[in-house]
Amino acid sequence: SDDDESPPSVRDWIGHIVALPWKMLFAICPPTMVCDGLACFAVALTLIGVVTAIIGDLAGLLGCVMGIPDAITAITFVALGTSLPDTFASIASAKGEPYADSSLGNVTGSNSVNVFLGLGMPWSLGALYWSVQGATPEWSARYPDLVLKYPNGGFAVPAGDLGYSVTVFSFCATVTILTVLLRRRVFGAELGGPEPYKTATSVFFVGLWLLYVSLSTIKTLGSGTA
Repeated sequence: SDDDESPPSVRDWIGHIVALPWKMLFAICPPTMVCDGLACFAVALTLIGVVTAIIGDLAGLLGCVMGIPDAITAITFVALGTSLPDTFASIASAKGEPYADSSLGNVTGSNSVNVFLGLGMPWSLGALYWSVQGATPEWSARYPDLVLKYPNGGFAVPAGDLGYSVTVFSFCATVTILTVLLRRRVFGAELGGPEPYKTATSVFFVGLWLLYVSLSTIKTLGSGTA
């Protein structure tokens, strides 16, 4: 087509230069013909995990340098850094697929992996480690309130303002699901639709995210959680 033969724009060049190191990194993925694609899947999944870990660490360091509390850094910089790959995947799926199942399923599926596997696996390993390690002087100094209750030590993760943050998130998630169901009934589609409704829905969803971040930040700053 004419579009394919047109010279690249400045935006295309910038995107290519920025993505070039990552393209070279992922070029080590074996072709899909090897092991029926299992090798490509395994290597790509490993590389995605490595890149996500690097982005998460850099986001955490950025928040530390800026003097932002860890709780706020987690729901802003770290969350954006680790969720942007899922966001771009959902955008590509929404544009390329005739139905919204893939894009919406990617959102719910990725968050399920984050919650059930991303928290469950390290917490299980931490619990096993501390059940073998037992209480140490460092552990007793860090959790003085738990020494009498758990004299043999254990894996402790104080919640802080997690309860409030999860409550706000659950409210925003419920409103989002109800909005998607309403769009299905009114427009017959979860995504897209006529103007100005599709733009208004996008702005509304972004507003829910800003509401969640704002309320959680105010709560964290008000309680003095660092």
